Amino acid sequence: MSQGACGSIRLDVRVQPRSSKNSLEWGDSGLKARVTAPPVDSAANEALIAQLAAALGIPKRAITIVRGASSRQKVVEIEGMTLERVQQKIR
Repeated sequence: MSQGACGSIRLDVRVQPRSSKNSLEWGDSGLKARVTAPPVDSAANEALIAQLAAALGIPKRAITIVRGASSRQKVVEIEGMTLERVQQKIR
């Protein structure tokens, strides 16, 4: 996790696709996300972005996967949020 200079934050996110339910929780190595979408045709990535946007109350365009688009371990950049604010919203 790191704080960007221009009002953005980068989070390490571990994604579990094809889960029985959608959920977000903090783990030892960052954020853990469970999504019901399969890891096919970016469906899990889109579900992750939608889930984060809904939980944080921000538009989907403010969230970008900057690394790991085809991996379970991703780095996600969120514009206009601080780490403290993200942690408050997701807890």
